[in-house]
Amino acid sequence: MKTGWEIRPFEDCIEKVTYSQKVQRKDFLADGKYPIISQEEDFINGYWDDEADLFKVSTPIVLFGDHTKVLKYVDFDFVLGADGVKILWPRDFLLPKFFYYHLQVANLDSLGYARHYKLLKELEISYPSRPEQQRIVGILDEAFDGLAIATANAEQNLRNVRALFESHLQSVFTQRGKGWVEKPLWKLCTFSSGGTPSKTNRSYWAGTIPWVSGRDMKTTRLSDTALHISQRAVDESSTRMAPAGSLLTLVRGMGLAHGAQISELMVSCAFNQDIRAIQPEQNVVPRFLLFALRTRINHGENVLSNAAHGTLKIDMDELRNVEVPIPIPEEQRRIVRTIDDLSSETQRLESIYQQKLAALSELKKSLLRQAFSGQL
Repeated sequence: MKTGWEIRPFEDCIEKVTYSQKVQRKDFLADGKYPIISQEEDFINGYWDDEADLFKVSTPIVLFGDHTKVLKYVDFDFVLGADGVKILWPRDFLLPKFFYYHLQVANLDSLGYARHYKLLKELEISYPSRPEQQRIVGILDEAFDGLAIATANAEQNLRNVRALFESHLQSVFTQRGKGWVEKPLWKLCTFSSGGTPSKTNRSYWAGTIPWVSGRDMKTTRLSDTALHISQRAVDESSTRMAPAGSLLTLVRGMGLAHGAQISELMVSCAFNQDIRAIQPEQNVVPRFLLFALRTRINHGENVLSNAAHGTLKIDMDELRNVEVPIPIPEEQRRIVRTIDDLSSETQRLESIYQQKLAALSELKKSLLRQAFSGQL
């Protein structure tokens, strides 16, 4: 710590505040005269029209999400949203922006959805003279403006990469050549349901057979699972086995956008009751069918579109009757190779941009650590 810096307990650094009326989330307006600020990540969380409920800001303040730990720097009048927002009004010896940046250095433990203000009260705030605070804030403001632009560009590039892949995927199934036919899924596949072995029988959960649940359905190619079961569990319970190459799709909770193909590395697997195994007939390439179903659900071309948003249970009769466009097997294989190649390049670029975002985030943290250890 540099010479001339002082330290005070957190509660000695803030003024007592009289809170204005809080508005419950169910009453938030989509548009209105005055912004509502609550503890969610988004800066503005809704709007309100009653001026009597405004919290008047004469000097900038900091808002702290008691449940979320989210910090917001506010320099305008606003309406308080619901429960869980703490107003931190720094005393005169602290510049509000300096105080805001200082709190970002605090590494508070996570208490889940419990309240975190009690952890904030345990902090000590170190600070130099106001001119030195102003100098530090100026350096951080300039640096963070640059970081914000770089972060926004990286996030946009990430969105663009994903959008390009989805656009190509969609074009494959809308710009069809000769020989394509549409058939309902039931004419192309057979279906089987899964089950969950008894959780009280430990021998069922001490095996090597991969058992797929919703948590595993985050990739288009399954090569392993979080849980494994024994052959005895398969023999004595309602769970089923699906061979390598089969498709699995969630029918409760997340929709066909989360379908996956069982990798040859797994040979076969079992799956729970929220999942259906789809076994295509011989002239249908499983991975082609996976991509075809993904475009149908993601782009809302049938009655199952809502299920892809996690709002409905997929009706099996509707699933069976989904119309799927199919070319000859040779063309299916060519399309799969093209999509997989583009998918690999997309994942490579995504990794680059995600690494850049992580580096920018770490740079911001590093600058804050330097600032409040007196190294700027």
